[in-house]
Amino acid sequence: MRIPASAAAVLALTTAPVLAAPQVVTDLVPTGALVQEVMGDLGEVRVLLPQGASAHHYQMRPSDAQALQSADLVVWMGPALTPWLARASDTLGGSEQLRLLEVDGITLRGYADAAADDHEAHGHDDGHGHDDHAHDDAHAHHDDHDHDHDHAHDHDHDHDHDHGDHDHGDHDHAHTGTDPHAWLSPANAGPWLEAIAATLSEQDPDNAATYRANADAAAARIAALDTQLRDRLAPHADDRFVVFHDAYGYFTTHFGLQPAMAVSLGDASTPSAARIDQIRTQISQTGARCAFPEYAHDDSLIATVIEGTGTRLGGELSPEGGMLAPGAGQYDALLTGLADTIVACLSAE
Repeated sequence: MRIPASAAAVLALTTAPVLAAPQVVTDLVPTGALVQEVMGDLGEVRVLLPQGASAHHYQMRPSDAQALQSADLVVWMGPALTPWLARASDTLGGSEQLRLLEVDGITLRGYADAAADDHEAHGHDDGHGHDDHAHDDAHAHHDDHDHDHDHAHDHDHDHDHDHGDHDHGDHDHAHTGTDPHAWLSPANAGPWLEAIAATLSEQDPDNAATYRANADAAAARIAALDTQLRDRLAPHADDRFVVFHDAYGYFTTHFGLQPAMAVSLGDASTPSAARIDQIRTQISQTGARCAFPEYAHDDSLIATVIEGTGTRLGGELSPEGGMLAPGAGQYDALLTGLADTIVACLSAE
């Protein structure tokens, strides 16, 4: 039986192959969660960092390298956080990169700010962006990223081994540069979602409207969560507490909390004996209420610094969402989990 020409045309239209959404690889759970929010059900984002691994010192597996090579887009914070991915990005070829620490309109803070923060309260809102910290073309191809990255730590992060086996001594005193844990300020989520949607739309213009709508919906939801968390944390604005490593400055600044006393530096390296003594002195002087160990890190350091004090041991924190499986909604879960754990300890009698 012959098929009429008009029917054949309809059949051809209905059976035409649908272009696949871009294949996206990300560094961390919070990054992957934001990208998944924008992609929705159009694609599944691959997160490189497995549960329990250190963002600073992870060693890539062959399967990770294969995923990077096949990716259309790699979305990551940048070299200051994941030096292992910085080295791999040099061989990405045609894969496009979106480095979130280089997106216009976000707020960045320096590790040196933490020292200044110890002398004043954090009642201000960091929601206003500092564009002088951002680069103009955050989602350029690799060839556009040959410039120096001022956001890297001044000390050398170029290590694949676990710093937990080493005492860094005077390394404690050379902690400068940009703090890369910028996802812990929800004020940065909006510009990131916008940049992710724009980059995906360039690669997949047929679904641009969907990406834009998904980004707007996620931004609105995260803004509402921001307000809820502010209200929950507000009663603890003057409480002092201790954390495992210097990763929470964006969180404490944004939510108006006192700066956390960090036992380890921002790269989670092993602190020297002198630094441990320094933190113990600060605990005594400030009357810190709680100390929080960190998921997948040795909690003996926290136990050591609070030994003999009245400081309460709180639950585990994870700035990277190390206990969370990748997926949409996990950015919200990460921020909510941090707030829940902090409030639970600080509010205990």
